[in-house]
Order: sequence, then structure tokens, then C-alpha cells
Amino acid sequence: MRKYKIWIIRAILIGLSYPGLNTCLYAQETNELPLKGTREVQIDTDEATWLALDVAPDGKTLVFSLLGDLYELPINGGEAKALTSGIAMDVQPKYSPDGKSIAFISDRNGAENVWILDVASGTYEQVTKSTDEYMEGLSWTRDGQYLIVSKGVGIPKLHIVHRNGGAGSALTPEPANMKAIEPAVAVNDSLIWFARRTGMWDYNAQFPQYQLNSYDRVTGKVEVKTSRYGSAFSPTLSPDGQWLVYGTRYDEHTALVLHQLATGEEEVLAHPVQRDDQEALAAMGVLPTMAFTPDSKKLIAAYGGKIQAINLADKKVEQIPFRVKTTLAIGPALDFKFPIEDQDEFMASQIRDLALSPDSKKLAFTVADRLYVMDYPNGKPIRVTNMEQTEAQPAWSPDGHSLAFVTWDGNQGALYTCGVNGKTAPKKLTEQPGLFQEPAWSANGERIVFVAGKAAANRIGTSNTMGGREWIGWIAATGGDIHHIAKAEGSNPHFGEDENRIFLYSNAEGLYSINWSGHDKKQHLKLSGIRTYAFSNDHGGEFQFFRSNAQPSVIKIAPKGNKAFAKISNEIYVVEIPMLGNTVPVIHVADVQQAEFPVKKITEIGCEFPSWNSDGSVIYGALGAVAMRYELGTKLSDSVVFAERKLEIPLKAMHYKGDYLLQGARVLTMKGNEVLEEGDVWVKNNRIERVGKTGTLSVPANTKRVDMSGYTVSPGFIDIHDHGSLPLTLHEKQPTSLALNLAYGVTTTRNPQPHVTDILTYQDKVRTGETLGPRIYSTGPGVGYWGYAIKSLDHARQVLKQYTQYFDTKTLKMYAVGNRKQRQWIIMAAKEQGLLPTTEGNLDFKLGITELLDGYPGHEHAHPITALYNDFTTLSGTAQIAYTPTLLISYGGPNAENYFYTHEDILGDKKIKRLMPKEELDRKIRRRPIWALDEEYLFPQHAKAAKAMAVKGTVVCIGAHSQFQGLGYHWEMWALGAGMEPLDVLKAATINGARAIGLDGDLGSIEPGKLADLVIMEKNPMEDLRHTNTIKYVVKDGQFYNGDDLEKIMPDAL
Repeated sequence: MRKYKIWIIRAILIGLSYPGLNTCLYAQETNELPLKGTREVQIDTDEATWLALDVAPDGKTLVFSLLGDLYELPINGGEAKALTSGIAMDVQPKYSPDGKSIAFISDRNGAENVWILDVASGTYEQVTKSTDEYMEGLSWTRDGQYLIVSKGVGIPKLHIVHRNGGAGSALTPEPANMKAIEPAVAVNDSLIWFARRTGMWDYNAQFPQYQLNSYDRVTGKVEVKTSRYGSAFSPTLSPDGQWLVYGTRYDEHTALVLHQLATGEEEVLAHPVQRDDQEALAAMGVLPTMAFTPDSKKLIAAYGGKIQAINLADKKVEQIPFRVKTTLAIGPALDFKFPIEDQDEFMASQIRDLALSPDSKKLAFTVADRLYVMDYPNGKPIRVTNMEQTEAQPAWSPDGHSLAFVTWDGNQGALYTCGVNGKTAPKKLTEQPGLFQEPAWSANGERIVFVAGKAAANRIGTSNTMGGREWIGWIAATGGDIHHIAKAEGSNPHFGEDENRIFLYSNAEGLYSINWSGHDKKQHLKLSGIRTYAFSNDHGGEFQFFRSNAQPSVIKIAPKGNKAFAKISNEIYVVEIPMLGNTVPVIHVADVQQAEFPVKKITEIGCEFPSWNSDGSVIYGALGAVAMRYELGTKLSDSVVFAERKLEIPLKAMHYKGDYLLQGARVLTMKGNEVLEEGDVWVKNNRIERVGKTGTLSVPANTKRVDMSGYTVSPGFIDIHDHGSLPLTLHEKQPTSLALNLAYGVTTTRNPQPHVTDILTYQDKVRTGETLGPRIYSTGPGVGYWGYAIKSLDHARQVLKQYTQYFDTKTLKMYAVGNRKQRQWIIMAAKEQGLLPTTEGNLDFKLGITELLDGYPGHEHAHPITALYNDFTTLSGTAQIAYTPTLLISYGGPNAENYFYTHEDILGDKKIKRLMPKEELDRKIRRRPIWALDEEYLFPQHAKAAKAMAVKGTVVCIGAHSQFQGLGYHWEMWALGAGMEPLDVLKAATINGARAIGLDGDLGSIEPGKLADLVIMEKNPMEDLRHTNTIKYVVKDGQFYNGDDLEKIMPDAL
């Protein structure tokens, strides 16, 4: 008899604020960053990546930033002297006009701000007091009293601040979508040159992106100064007032243009130089800062990894040699391993759609898309149906004798009722085809309300789901005709005390109600949550990022009384709805102590699928496989009794049974550089028993021998950046994306930000064999800028417990959360809890460096900067970060997927046409939004940079981003092959990916004891990497599949 864990009950006094947590947006103030470096990185270099510099007014020295520290160097070169050190990120230094001070941008207090370093004493003072802004360039006024700073949340504006502090003032607040960066103050002190664009950045950017503008401090007038196709940026002014140098894209490279201010005459000064950052965030400028010598005869700029002095008269270039020898202290290593066990039975990862019976004695829910009921709280869960399609969203009848629920079989949906003991067959209520969701019973038990739409909208293609929520209707509890109520402007229909009102929720209306005829709409409540950030692309290419209050995903009124709860950023807030006449109450719960009306935040760690019990005294929900219960008092100020129970629902795992010997194949073991030109692999059940040269293995006489002569065998491919198009809420039995992945040899995936937790259920369904696909892993929903305002290390610990104690994801996605201090708290908490966090590249090279310094073990997406030189590759390699460049969406240039769309005969690929729905295929390939010359693509440079990083120790991995499921993984390998050798690319596709997510003890190489995940190719990818797409068979967990159609094949049939 299986034992079930008892409920853990504790009383929590939850007042009108979250205990122990500051509810403001920003991190708590301290004078320094919390993370201390514990690993040493030895840097000894005469070349540098993105070296931003300035020349002293006396012309004797220059200052530059390298890997977050500032250095001073004699103007003729030599050994650089460190001016700053430590884990802080110090960048973009600028000498004051008298040369006694250096202004720079630093996050040393936890967020980016402007600081001033006194050159003589080495002391520094903070100028700005920001907690969440980007800083993207600065310049001194000629009197040395003010600084022009580009700063802002998402879209920086020009500001003027005094060197002694103060709030300062915005110079270019409008228009709101104007990005103004790289300020340069003219000799007359009134004109400020800057680079301007609309929005933050564009994907697949069309030129121009930036133009030079000027701001007149006397008139306040902004003028456009350039109109170049290749953009114009990084204005640099000569001290004598005669010259302006700026950057532009010239053909596929970046050039420096020399502009004579008096005449407007221009010529190319240097080409090619450092590739600009105009197709990404330009977080440290579109080019590294450069400067004239005091006599205005030379421009000092860094490109090609070196510091170059360009003579304006003859354009001759001389290098200024430098050497930086230093030791960086970076965050501690996170290197956790997660063994894969071969159980015949495992416990479900997730319970969904919880519903408590009217008498609170039974709990209904779904596991792996099957409907269960259990005695509440300590009973044994039992299935109450025997159906094969997806079952979801159970709702109790008022008498507690029946459940209504919806189904989806991949073609049609329906609404059913069933008994609660599993002894009676379900009854189908709806005969009309459609897609049905969110059933709710009327108080008298005679009607069931639901949201409905066209089934075809879900069926035609994985991206076409908008038709699933078209209207709200009702049907008699005994079946019959469907009655239309209203257009589905909202969702989650439910009832309060008045059975004549149907309550719904929408972002626009908040909580509102209608009558049974769909009329007499009344708004009841609107809420907004914690202050986070939002991101939009409303105008096509004008990406914007801004502060925003998180909005509820649902608000539900209690069945009795005037309470309502709201789920905001996965936390649950309870309010009492005030009566305000014709005014709709709006309650802001970011700081519950300051809310307009009483509010209680009842959750400590989050809650999904929340709902009320029948009398409004209890809210229940779940995280992972844990059921949660919050018993409210009669007043909001009363204590809340919280209880949780992990439900252990056993599911049967599917494993191959049997043994066979693969003979005579070329075996790419991924054990170092080992290649067995004629090798044997003995598979016993689902694991590799032994590997060796052909004829050297002793196996039982009854072991099936399979002739693999002429084939190449590699470990199964591992995609650690797969966002997989998985139907949500109403799950598919066989999603196309999973079949495509497996057919193209991808046997393991990791989704590094699935947004929602549906992936946990798909993970279970693949393990049971009901769904065919790769092994599924995920980070769970990302800890992202949109959902979390981390207040402290303790708060970070609480947030991360979702992933360790409830979701069991093993890895985590930190998605550009907050400021540097907040990001450090997250990695500190991750190390404590045994999580492997990866990060979002965010088109921000500065952010990428800080994450390396902090010790994050993973980085998603390519660094937008190329090339990468010895300083950076040494840091990345010593840190041994897992780097997944996702070249199909190249940061810093046109997406590589577009290269393949225009170079591959996709419509002629019979396998793709067989496995991918036509609607989806047409949507992807028939009208692409961009075409570019081959030389415009950046992925070959990204691939070369990846190789340079790999040579130093970086763990380069493959992630195809689900841009083109299955085949796209091979495009990603081929793109990486533009800079790396075939064997190194194949390592990235196998053992490196396994190592990055802590699974290399069981996956990633062909070695005894590891799982039998294999790709069997007809041609040798070591000779031509494109041969990865000659897959004959895929083996997952020992089971053979035909590579063309995924038909199961037994070894005896080979």
C-alpha cells in the first residue's frame, strides 16, 4: 500500500504587508555589491574587446575600460595601471576638462550610476542616484561643473547633472520613443551632439538605425545633422572645433567618417574598424568611445583589439602598444549534476486545474491530462474516467455529485459531466463541434457556463489559436442546445452570491459581470500589482522597455460575501470590494500598506490554478505536484492558516527492454576526440553496456546483431535552447514540435523560459510514452524583469524555492532581472539551492560581462559584439560558462534563419512536408520579412568568436530557439560550422549540452552506463557537417525509430 505524505499545516500571521519584505520596486540600499569573488582569472593581454577610451587634456595619458575596470596608460603605450578594481562594472571613462577627475559609469552600489574618480587621490564619489536606469554615455561641459548623461529605463534620454549631485534635469524627454545616447559637448559648450534613433533596437534591422542630432542648450532646439544610409553614431569632436568623427556602416563593415564642421565636407578616415553595435542595445555606445589628441591632429580609437592612433592628415595608423596584467575575482562556480534514474514508475510533476467540492471533502484535479478525485485532504487519488483525450478544468456541481470538464482530442473538443467515484461513464453534453473551456455551474445546478470557440482554429496550425475564445455560452446540465450569451471579451466565468450575474475578468475591464442574456455589464474591481517592467513592439521595430505595474492574470469574486482574489505575478492578493456607486474601485497592491483599501497578500512563494471553496473562506491552488490551501479569517487582518501537501501520483515510465549490438559503424563517442572508424555499441535495455572496436566485444549469443557498416553513429543531439511550440491549457497528445525534434535526431531538449508550467505535464507524458518526443527539461517560467522585483537575498531564496521544492526544474532562467545587486542575489540563492541558472543575453554585451563576473554558469544568445579578443575569451573560458549562441536569431545582425530560408529547398524536403502541418510550413517560408546579401549576415563572425571562446575553455552548446523545429537544429549546427571544426560542432550538439544542464553523467557521449540515445546517419558529418541531415534512425532510450516518419522499429526488423 502506497504511503502519502500528510498535510503540513502551519499558522501564518499575514498582515497587510508581506512579512520581512520591503514592497518597493528597488533593491535595498547598501554601499557595495553583495557578491564576493572567490575564483581568480589571470588576465595578461595586449589586446582588448570593446576598449572605450579617452585622452587626458594634457595629452600625456589615456584612460580606458577593460572587463569592468579602468586603466591609465602613457599616450605612447606601455604597461597599463589599474585605477579601479573589484567585481563592479566600471565603463566609459571621461577626463574632466582640467584632467583632475575621471567620470565613469559604474554599478558599484548595485545599480548603474555616474561616478567621479579623483585622479590624484584615487577616491571616487557617486553623482547620480538611480536604481534601475541604463546609462549609455556621458560628456563633461567645458566648465567641468556639469555632466551630460544618457540615461533612462529602456529608452535613454539626455540629462544634465551637476558634478556635486542632485536630481538633474532631462534635456530630451520628448518624443517618448526617441533614444538619445553618446553625448558629446561642443567647444562652444552650448551644442550637444548625440546619436538618435527610434525605439531601443530592431531585430533584422533595416538601415538607417541612428542619425546624429544636436541639442542647443541655449534654445532647447534639436536638429538632425546627418542622413546616412549606414546610420551615423558615436560623435567625437576635436578640441580645436574643426573636426567631427563619427561611425557609419560602410558596406558590411563599420567605418569612421571625418567631417569638417565649417564646410560639411566628409571623407572616410578609417575602414574597416570595430563592428558597431547599432543592431543591438548599444549598452556601451554604438562604438567604443574614442578621442582626439589635444592638438586635434590624431584620433585615438580602439579596433582590431588594439589601440590605434590615426593621423588626420595622411590617414596613417600607428598602434599604441599596451599590456594589461591583472587578476580578476569572479563569483563562485556552480557545477551541479542531476543523475537520471531508470525507474519503472515515477511521480507526476504537476497537478492542474484544482477544484474543491462544495462540502470541501473532495478535491478534483488533472494529472498528465487525466481527471482525478481524492478525499480531501488525506485520501488516495483515483481516476474517474477512462477516456484517451485530454481532460481539463473540472468544476463541481452544487450538490457535489458530479463534475463538469472539457476535453480536446486534437481535432474537436467537448463538454462532459461525470460522477466522482469513477464508477459511471462520462456523459457528453455538447454535440456541436468546437473548443470548450472553463466550465462553471450555476448555483441551482441546472446550467453550465463555458467559454467556446472554433475547433479549427486550434487544429489548423500551432500558432493559430485565437479562435479558441470567441464567445460565452451555456448548456443545460443534462445536455441539449447550446445558448449564446455574449462575445468573449473576458475569461474565467464564475458566480458570486447573485446567481443572475456571470462574473468574468479581462485586462481592460477588470472584474465585471453580465446577465444571462449578455447585457447589463457592470464593472466591479480593477487591480494593479508590483512595479516591474514591460516590453512592447507596438509600432513594428520600435522596441520599447518601460516601468509598469504588473497586471492580474485573473480576478475571481468569492461565492459568498464581497471578497475577491487576484493572481498577480504568481502571487495571490485578497481584497474586499468597496461599494463606490458609479466609480469602479481601483486598488494598487504593489505596497499593500499604501493600498487604497485593505489588501492581504496570502502567498509566500506563489500559487497556480487558484480558486475559492464554496463559501469563500478558503483559497486553494497548486505549485508543481503540491496542493496548497489558504484558510482565511473573517477579517482581512486575521491570520491565514496555510497547508500544503505533495500529491504522489504514480505514472508508469516507458523504457525499452532487450539488447542488441550495433556492429561496424563509425562511432563518434564524444569521449574527448575519440572516433572509432569501425566500432561496436552494445545496448542493453535502455543503456549502453559496452563500446569498442568492431569484433572486440563479448556479448551473449542471443543478442541481436545489427549491421551498421557505412553508417555514422553519434550521441543523440541535445538542444538546450528549445522554446518548442507546445499547445497550452488544452494539451495535444502529439505536438508537432516534439515529433519534428525527435525525427531530426534531437533526443533531449531544455526550454530556457517556457513562460508557463504546462511543460511539466508534457514532460511527464513523454516519460510515459503517451507522447512521442525528446526528453524534456526546462527552467520553468523565467525569473524575469516582468514578474519580479527582488527585495533582498531572502526574497530571492523564496522565489527560487518554486524551482527546487515544487517544479524540480534543476535549471533556472534569470531573464535580465532588475539591477546588478538583484541579479547577484539570484545567483547567490541559486548556489545555495543547487540550481544551475542560465541568463538572457538581451543584446547587451555589458550585461553579459557582469554575468560572467558574477559566476552565472550559462549564457543564452550570441554576444552582439564581434570580434572577441584575448581578454574576454580568457574570462569566459576560465569561468567555463556554457554559451549557447542561438545563431538562427543572431544578436547584432540579420537572423541566420533567413539565410537558410533563402538557400535551402525546404519545399522539396519530403520529410518536412510529411511531419509539419502545411499551414505552419507556409507561414514560415512563403513570405519572409527580410532578404539580405550573404555578406550582411553576422553568424560566421559569431561562429568564429565561439571558436575563440571554446579554445579558452568556454562550453559552446547548441540551441535552435525553435525557429524551425527539427531541421532548424541542423541549420544551427551548420551556422556554427562557419567558424568551428565539425567535431567541435558535434561536441556542442552532444556532450557540451549535457554538461551545461548537469546531465553529462547519463547523456551526451557513447560510453558504458550512459543512456542509449543515438543518431545514426547514412553519411559522415566529419567530412561535411551538412551530413548531419542524413538521418536513417534515431534511438532514444534504446528504442529505434525510423528517421523519416518516427515509426517504431524493433532491432529484429533491421
